Amino acid sequence: MDQEGPISYARTFARMLPVLLLVVGAFYDYFTPSEFTAAPLFTATPLVAAPLYSRRGTVLMGLATVAVVLVVHARLGILTHIDAITELVTVVTVAVLAVLINLLVRRGREELASQREIAEAAQRAVLPQPAERIGGFGIAARYEAAQADAFIGGDLYAVQDTPHGVRLVVGDVRGKGMGAVAAVAVVIGAFREAAEQEATLEAVAQRLERALAREGTRREGLDVIEGFTTAVLAELPHGDGTVRILNRGHPPPLLLGADGSVRTLHARVPALPLGMGELGAWPDRAEECGFASGATLLLYTDGLSEARDARGRFFDPAVWLGGRVFGAPAQLLAALAEEVRRYTGDGTKDDMALLAVRRP
Repeated sequence: MDQEGPISYARTFARMLPVLLLVVGAFYDYFTPSEFTAAPLFTATPLVAAPLYSRRGTVLMGLATVAVVLVVHARLGILTHIDAITELVTVVTVAVLAVLINLLVRRGREELASQREIAEAAQRAVLPQPAERIGGFGIAARYEAAQADAFIGGDLYAVQDTPHGVRLVVGDVRGKGMGAVAAVAVVIGAFREAAEQEATLEAVAQRLERALAREGTRREGLDVIEGFTTAVLAELPHGDGTVRILNRGHPPPLLLGADGSVRTLHARVPALPLGMGELGAWPDRAEECGFASGATLLLYTDGLSEARDARGRFFDPAVWLGGRVFGAPAQLLAALAEEVRRYTGDGTKDDMALLAVRRP
């Protein structure tokens, strides 16, 4: 809210700037000797209006500028002087160019809007927003892009109700761009299939490993380019107050108690991220802990835990969440995202995916 006021005032001033230039130019030309000219102000008026106004507004501003120049010159009696004619021709030429610039700007905005719609559609297809309740649990997910108008990157999440319980994955693909998005699609697609078919989280993790390796070979090194994918898998068995966690080199989940307590679920045995199977192979081991009624499981990517303030200090979600109680998972994620923006001064460097699950 603190930033909305200055931004709003700046936009209002920018839209008023062509009119101010025109008024100042008219007064300057009229009240100064004839050897002084306001031509720079008059030529700037339609050019400033071009990216700010509509096509009709740009045309009207150009006509208004030409009209003001004619009126001022007529009142001063210099309408037929060579300098006055040169100034008028210059203003007319710039006004025509301003209309052309406006057309180009509008076309660029339309293309950008089209790309934004495509990005939104891609996000909905690859990272659909989960339902608020799945398998009896309250669910909320949030994706915060580091770059403005960037809707999807290398962070991922998915939730699925299966015969084995509600299963979740949150991960972070190393890399950016379309290669990262392709890897995200591979991981989520493999997870949804494996979550239904595999009896254990360990088997699900192995399916994800094989899917990345297979896709990397098929796409001539997709996984080689991206390197690896950190991920944490979770399973919430039906009718059982426990949660099973399998961590593949990812930031540890947080278990938030109904009383405001916070517990960090560190992996007892560290494991390599997905896609690094060639460096070493050992059996995955899911770890189990209690998940009481009213508790919330928070999974996140390193865009949260590696957010920095102006002094370079990392944000610690466990410390900030300690003692806090939220009415719903969505409220938790909204407050957390807002705190990260405040903490970093709205200067986050990495995308951030958040997933919260509450046992009722």
